[in-house]
Amino acid sequence: MLAKEQRFIERFSAHAAKAAQVQSRVKALDKIEKIELPKKRRVVKFDFRQPPRSGDQVVTLENIRKSYGRRVVYDGLNLNIRRGERWCVMGKNGAGKSTLLKIIAGAVTPDSGTVRLGASLTMGYFAQQALDLLNADITVEEQLRRDFPDESIGSLRSLAGAFQFSGEDVDKKIRALSGGEKTRLVMARMLLNPPNFLVLDEPTNHLDVATKEMLIDALKDFDGTMLFVSHDRAFLRGLSNRVLELGGESGTDAEPHLYPGSYADYVARTGHEAPGVHQLICVAATSTL
Repeated sequence: MLAKEQRFIERFSAHAAKAAQVQSRVKALDKIEKIELPKKRRVVKFDFRQPPRSGDQVVTLENIRKSYGRRVVYDGLNLNIRRGERWCVMGKNGAGKSTLLKIIAGAVTPDSGTVRLGASLTMGYFAQQALDLLNADITVEEQLRRDFPDESIGSLRSLAGAFQFSGEDVDKKIRALSGGEKTRLVMARMLLNPPNFLVLDEPTNHLDVATKEMLIDALKDFDGTMLFVSHDRAFLRGLSNRVLELGGESGTDAEPHLYPGSYADYVARTGHEAPGVHQLICVAATSTL
């Protein structure tokens, strides 16, 4: 309809006999609210490199105890994480999901117990706090060039494009980036030369659908070990091969529950989605619980 009216105006704008009709239609068009559709982003395929091989034993937790005041989060937790396994660790708010990741990443010290990291292990830890550690005064491209000085500009541009930074986006100052853009930048920095153990606390927060799909596809081919928290069911179904549930359905069970198989197997076995599905954790691991 709009196109038809615009063609009429363009065709008869110079005709005196049609001047009144042209002006009438111009006024009518001016009153119509025009909505500009968002530009469709082009998804860039990027072949992420495989990490160096770690030892078979990735992380061992023995008799871990952790409390915050009177609230006991873990009392005698044992967990054995082996190379290539992907656990989905789930639980309601307060069950200790993020605390588990922080203990393994070394961001939190347990009150007692032992954390042992395996041989030839390189760890990449992502949490929302990582967004605040970026240098706000440089651009996206400058950040990537500082991180990877030996990489070609073409390679870095391809990496940026895979995480939806294209054209002038790479010239944005980091202080001007949204939460989702910062998340994409941190993930890009982590995955160009990926570590062999990824610990990810809700990496899908703020990500658009295209970037989530790209990230899932990349991580499906990741030849390492993973531990991640995600509220996104596509991550749970696409990437887990083990399930560790904290707190049970009630959220208060003292003993963690171990389900062999993937998150999809867990749902089929229990007949329901995970408790607190919007804040689930997935881990590449093997438990001795």
